[in-house]
Amino acid sequence: MENSHKIKSALISVFSKDGLDELVKILDSKGVKIYSTGGTQKHIENLGVSITPVEELTDYPSILGGRVKTLHPKVFGGILSRRNNEEDRLQLSEFKIPEIDLVVVDLYPFEKTVASGSSEQEIIEKIDIGGISLIRAAAKNFKDVTVLSKKEHYKQLVDIFIKKNDAATNISERKYFATESFSVSSAYDAAIYSYFNPSQNTPLRYGENPHQDGWFSGNLQDVFTQLHGKQISYNNLLDIDSAIMLMEDFKDAIPTFAILKHNNACGFASRTNLLDAYCSALEADPVSAFGGVLISNKEIDLATATLINNLFCEVVIAPSFHNEALGVLKSKKNRIILKQNHPTFSDKIVRSCLNGTLIQKRDDSVESIDSFELKTNQKPTSSQMEDLFFANKLAKHTKSNTIVLVKNQQLLASGTGQTSRVDALNQAIHKAKTFNFDLQDAVMASDAFFPFPDCVEIAGNQGINAVIQPGGSVKDNLSIDYCNNNKIGMVFTGTRHFKH
Repeated sequence: MENSHKIKSALISVFSKDGLDELVKILDSKGVKIYSTGGTQKHIENLGVSITPVEELTDYPSILGGRVKTLHPKVFGGILSRRNNEEDRLQLSEFKIPEIDLVVVDLYPFEKTVASGSSEQEIIEKIDIGGISLIRAAAKNFKDVTVLSKKEHYKQLVDIFIKKNDAATNISERKYFATESFSVSSAYDAAIYSYFNPSQNTPLRYGENPHQDGWFSGNLQDVFTQLHGKQISYNNLLDIDSAIMLMEDFKDAIPTFAILKHNNACGFASRTNLLDAYCSALEADPVSAFGGVLISNKEIDLATATLINNLFCEVVIAPSFHNEALGVLKSKKNRIILKQNHPTFSDKIVRSCLNGTLIQKRDDSVESIDSFELKTNQKPTSSQMEDLFFANKLAKHTKSNTIVLVKNQQLLASGTGQTSRVDALNQAIHKAKTFNFDLQDAVMASDAFFPFPDCVEIAGNQGINAVIQPGGSVKDNLSIDYCNNNKIGMVFTGTRHFKH
């Protein structure tokens, strides 16, 4: 395999030990010599695996209360040495420095410490110095060294070893881990900078319109890493915010893809694979998708990227991108490509109003199927209940007044931002028919209650036979009675999701 390097030695220094055991055991089974320190050393030894303490390598103990453990030429020399450089090899021999082929680091949890409300001293102590230096050194020398900088990488490397039946990596794999590690390093530094400079402003391409200046106050690098494309605008950020908040409610779902326009989903679907999810999302409204913002809850692969590349879109967001997929998407020079991070979002929403500020708690309610209250004689089928759950989450993230129509985990159409709920429903029906969707056995979600039975009557006449709404109208019985008389199932959530 191209430039394959066998891993003979590894330095492991992690804050969290989660997921580490499988990696350590396979390294040990392959005869890899392991160096470690402190709590990591004790954890590995408790697994019955022998290690060499870093102190034995450097002839220095951990000092200054643990602030200095790995910062030593015998550690960094072994990481940064160029294997094909004769002078480097001679110096390693002269100073008795062993080569280190693998570096595994999990940084001190700086952001979590800040979010927990800890004291300034506690926060300062969670600024990782040795760990971040190890990551950067190993990533810089990716031609010879493999670096793992987050827990998700452990299983990836284990799978590589199992597939090859050898503790070895090739240049492509090492470069991938290095790229991921520089992303971790960049985000970590940005979080520290944000803590010391909370009022930072990022200039935007322009405001809501080109003649308006715009800025973002906060740390965008916490939320995403821009991999490609033009400078982000005010409107881009509003759509990006809507996309990320929507996908937060689907982040643990099966492969899911959303296409947004003007802060609303015009396409949305969940499928067993991402390519089908994208195709089903696009199918809902290929016209509105033009110039839209696309977001996935899974890594974007080459096949999906190839189809996306046929669409003019402003922004593509995903937790990660396959290397070849990223190359395809970058073929459009202005397309904004964002690798999503997963920060802790504030539980408050703030917006200017008149001569002051409106503040409210974020709508973080996600009603479960078990909490739905059946209000009709007709009970929705199990697949319809899944669709109602799906549609209710979509309605939560769509501008009021809204009606959402769903079938088989696919958005068929929605009516958004209407002054009348009947208008919202009629808009959704018209749109669904425009793109030749069959509404028979579809489900309907409403962000607020029905004051009259007109919406369920209109929906029923189109073949929609399951409805979800919060309830709470003094005339709820009118809608319930109509559903009972026409074999339509209806459930209440008890929670309204206005989004103005």
